[in-house]
Amino acid sequence: MDTNHLFLAFQFTSPGPIIFEIGPLSIRWYGLLIASAVLIGVSLSQYLASRRQIDPELIGDLAIWLVIAAIPCARLYYVAFEWESYVNNPANIIAIWKGGIAIHGAILGGLIATLLFAKIKQIPFWQLADIVAPSLILGQAIGRWGNFFNSEAFGDPTDLPWKLYIPPERRPFGFESYEYFHPTFLYESLWNLMVFTLLITLFFRGLKSKPPLKPGTIFLVYLCAYSSGRIWIEGLRTDSLMLGPLKIAQFVSLSGIILGLFGLIWLYGLKRTLPDVVPKSHSSNS
Repeated sequence: MDTNHLFLAFQFTSPGPIIFEIGPLSIRWYGLLIASAVLIGVSLSQYLASRRQIDPELIGDLAIWLVIAAIPCARLYYVAFEWESYVNNPANIIAIWKGGIAIHGAILGGLIATLLFAKIKQIPFWQLADIVAPSLILGQAIGRWGNFFNSEAFGDPTDLPWKLYIPPERRPFGFESYEYFHPTFLYESLWNLMVFTLLITLFFRGLKSKPPLKPGTIFLVYLCAYSSGRIWIEGLRTDSLMLGPLKIAQFVSLSGIILGLFGLIWLYGLKRTLPDVVPKSHSSNS
């Protein structure tokens, strides 16, 4: 087999962000992928809820809360750290279809929404978090392909066989002469699929284990596993959100690992339960 042809198979080139246009209406890959991730995630979470004896309809209600909270928070998080790009064009702040959302902002918004939902509905928060975590990481794996179609969130220049072509107008300052870059969208998508496999395996094994997994375990493993991959992948990127000399995503990911490890030690090392928004007696009966 011609080695050059084999190498070409690993070179990614985006066909562009738009699927098709009908008059002034543009159907974009980014929006389609986000919508697909939400629909698949809701269906999966409802199935997992039924296996935990939780009403799947509650997950449908929670999904509305999550969409309302997570997407705007993801956009505002991104805009806050890229304010110089929007200060002279404030109308672009709402142009989410052009890309520019931050998953850490979405996670923060989703956590707040889930806490409020759990409090109002009197459902243990950690039960909900464990049910949603596999869908969340699967959605992240799907959503990363939106970065591919938008030719964004790529890494440093590379000559490796697996590489991403970036058109001249999308190349960052100082890298105009380079054509190929690390496909960090692919790295993170594949990493997230591995984390999804880990979480879904833990979920179903936890249903059969004696004693069962403690509430919060799956979400805490998600925090540790996703954040571990994000730290090294973010180190390759050229367009990271920055706060001075710090890459925000790496700092937040390190915080996620610390919190996740502390929570797991709390559960299994100290053999204690995680604080919740509902009384402990209610949690034990759910």
